[in-house]
Amino acid sequence: LRMDNNTLDVADLMESLKLKESSEALTRIDRYPPYAPFYGIMGVVCSSVFSSFGAAYGTAVSGTGISATAVVRPELIMKSIIPVVMAGIIAIYGLVVSVLLSGELAPSTHYSLPTGYVHLGAGVATGLCGLAAGYAVGEVGDIGVRHISEQPRLFIGMILILIFAEVLGLYGLIIGIYLYTVNIR
Repeated sequence: LRMDNNTLDVADLMESLKLKESSEALTRIDRYPPYAPFYGIMGVVCSSVFSSFGAAYGTAVSGTGISATAVVRPELIMKSIIPVVMAGIIAIYGLVVSVLLSGELAPSTHYSLPTGYVHLGAGVATGLCGLAAGYAVGEVGDIGVRHISEQPRLFIGMILILIFAEVLGLYGLIIGIYLYTVNIR
């Protein structure tokens, strides 16, 4: 490299880096930077972690409602366990998207930055929808099973509300799978 009067010769620099003076080489560096897989990895992490947080919250809160119901009416324990099962399913949604996204991860020379952004979006969408669904299932499950011990006719209404809360997580799964299938290479 020649440096005259604190100036750098760009042609010498490109030649020393073995780069062609073409827009194709520069575009390749911009499109496939070394940090591109980071965004895909964060999509995998967000999908599984946030969905698991939602499922854990839903399970914990619903579990306290089941315990309170079991004290008053022990025969309703098996009926009351439905919110816990539904909360656990939310974590599976995040796991599915995480497995799909992790199968697409590759070294930075084959994993583009736009693909990383799309995979991050898929993971965040699935994870946050799972978190919201877990919260909703937990709150509805807790209050629902407590009140079923007093009024058993509330059971069908509680199940319907739980289904609507669970669908929030399913929407995130659908968005995550759709974004996974987008070919943005």
